[in-house]
Amino acid sequence: MPVKKLKAFLDENDVKYIVIRHSSAFTAQEIAAKSHISGKEFAKTVIVNVDGKLAMTVLPASYQVDFELLKEIFGTPHVNLATEAEFQRFFPDCEIGAMPPFGNLYDMEVFVAETLAEDEEIAFNAGSHTEMIKMSYADFERLVEPRVFKFSWKTVSMPGDPSERWAFE
Repeated sequence: MPVKKLKAFLDENDVKYIVIRHSSAFTAQEIAAKSHISGKEFAKTVIVNVDGKLAMTVLPASYQVDFELLKEIFGTPHVNLATEAEFQRFFPDCEIGAMPPFGNLYDMEVFVAETLAEDEEIAFNAGSHTEMIKMSYADFERLVEPRVFKFSWKTVSMPGDPSERWAFE
């Protein structure tokens, strides 16, 4: 069970957390909905490739990575979504797409969206598509020491307008 490595790390660091089992789900928004957790408090992990080096971005489930902002932040035109083939070997104990946002456990730098850092608690995949962990953001920040930036967009719908609109936050 992939959650063992993460639970051992949290226990060693005296972190209070809960493990929540849910029916199999594959998108962050779907997991948040099934678990009755706000899409803003469910942290999804997105692996990006920055000039040939992989990095972990962590943002609310209801948000999207803005690659143009990441290019500005890193000062490079070479920032894109990493492929499964590129990052799979970094997470041998995790199901693909269910990586927890603890890049420090996988030798990967972590970048957190500013809006997620405002939450008191966060929930996230625990290495499988059927388990998640909920804990305080303060403990997450203490253990991971992520760099926090504004690099995401939220999808919003306007009343009476079925088309999607993007709002920068």
